[in-house]
Amino acid sequence: MKCLAVCQDELLIRTLHQVLAPTFPVEFLVENRTLGRRLHDNGLPIALADPKRCDAFLKVDLSPSDCVIIQDTHRKGLARFIEAARDAGGTLIYVLGTRPDPDREQELKAEFPEITYLTLAELVSPALTVALSRSLTRARVQQYQRYFEDADRVLILLHNDPDPDAMASGLALRTLLRRNKTTAIIGAVKNVTRPENIRMKHLLDLQVETVSSADFASFDRIATVDVQPHYFGGALERCDLVVDHHPEQANHNAVFKDIRPDYGSTCTILTEHLRAVDVNISERTATAMLYAIKSDTLFFNRQANRVDIEAFSYLYPLADAALIRKMEGAEITDERLGYVLKAYRGGSLVDQVFCGFVGISPREDVIPYVADFFLQMEDVKWTVVAGLVNESLIISVRNLGYSKNAGEFARRFFADIGSAGGHRAMAKAVVPLRAFRDKFGNLQADEFTEKVLALALEFLHEHQSNDKKLVKA
Repeated sequence: MKCLAVCQDELLIRTLHQVLAPTFPVEFLVENRTLGRRLHDNGLPIALADPKRCDAFLKVDLSPSDCVIIQDTHRKGLARFIEAARDAGGTLIYVLGTRPDPDREQELKAEFPEITYLTLAELVSPALTVALSRSLTRARVQQYQRYFEDADRVLILLHNDPDPDAMASGLALRTLLRRNKTTAIIGAVKNVTRPENIRMKHLLDLQVETVSSADFASFDRIATVDVQPHYFGGALERCDLVVDHHPEQANHNAVFKDIRPDYGSTCTILTEHLRAVDVNISERTATAMLYAIKSDTLFFNRQANRVDIEAFSYLYPLADAALIRKMEGAEITDERLGYVLKAYRGGSLVDQVFCGFVGISPREDVIPYVADFFLQMEDVKWTVVAGLVNESLIISVRNLGYSKNAGEFARRFFADIGSAGGHRAMAKAVVPLRAFRDKFGNLQADEFTEKVLALALEFLHEHQSNDKKLVKA
């Protein structure tokens, strides 16, 4: 999705480029060859063509989800520009006037009711980028809504042991697809196990079906939320829609995708989707999404930005705050305290990095819990905690967010032998135990702690050295 601007005025082109380029891919369709070549030589993305011709828009690969901004010069030919853009498939058309002109706006809308008329003052306002972003999101949502319309059975697939963000995202997407629990199943290969997530599931009456990879073929359409197809290790051969806030992974060919790793929650993305197409959000769905955003960002203390706060503010009056307080409850259990003590007794703390091993666990959730727990300790800025679940080594990495990238650490040492990745402040690796031993040796619990701690310190010290070199240069 991009923004195509049809302009013939150099000052306007440069202004548009300055306003839009930081947010959207933008290209300019220019008729004057001399002007076009000069701007191209100055590094602006210019296409030389006659905008009165449909093929001019086809040559720049205009799609229905692209925004088209057409300058109104008050000369003859504007209607032909709009018609050519429409004939090429343009649906999001903005006409830009140099000054407010209600008569001109009324005249154009009488002939082209679908256009939006903007003034130059509105152009340089932050509201423009908000409006364009909303238009792009609306087009994207409408496209996948139409694609899913004729499907009899839809699977909204979550990651194993779904968390609040995954479950709430599934509920939000089902709302967007205008479906119910019969025609759009929310499913996971391994169902919910964490106590607080089970509590959320029960209080909101969320049904997450257990599915197997053999079941995938029985669905007409498959969407993944809060997870990407690579997570399923080749079992998911096709995917129609991916909505996720984790860093994008290669090797999947989704028909539609909206992946925004700078967002703190997948529910934030889906809040924008719901708002873009003016869907009424039920109290139950708003409550689930609000709790998910709060949970995934640790109430905006981790991997959160302005859009997460805006989504939270929008959902708050629609949600049941009392129910959220009941869902949060107390997360400390005897079981979890046992794993915390085990990691503490066998763990090591060196240079503000805590590394621990919890041994064999029936579930994954205790491992990130222990990693989060030790991050609260004084003088701890990084935690690397691991445990064994079903012959796989699960490694959770946490840091305070302003230091080096946890996801980069996980990918560097474990991506070649398993699944690894994450954000700056939190990351995860899932490695078959046999593959870990092949690479690092048959380590015992205390040896494992020493090895992973050494890897973390190597990573941090190496980057500190690089940073010092950059400062000196």
